[in-house]
Amino acid sequence: MAEIVNLRQAKKQAARKAARSAADANAAKFGRTKGERELEKARAEKAAAHLDAHRRETD
Repeated sequence: MAEIVNLRQAKKQAARKAARSAADANAAKFGRTKGERELEKARAEKAAAHLDAHRRETD
């Protein structure tokens, strides 16, 4: 005999699985770790400070 399946639950489970796979794909495509974001921010701040340090004063 075949197993009885609740179609409503099966549809919800399939939708969750599809959403999870889409989220994983987006995370791999766009996501960065917190450490990577902080490192990029620190590098940008250092570059801006370096540029400001070499700016000429005009009065």
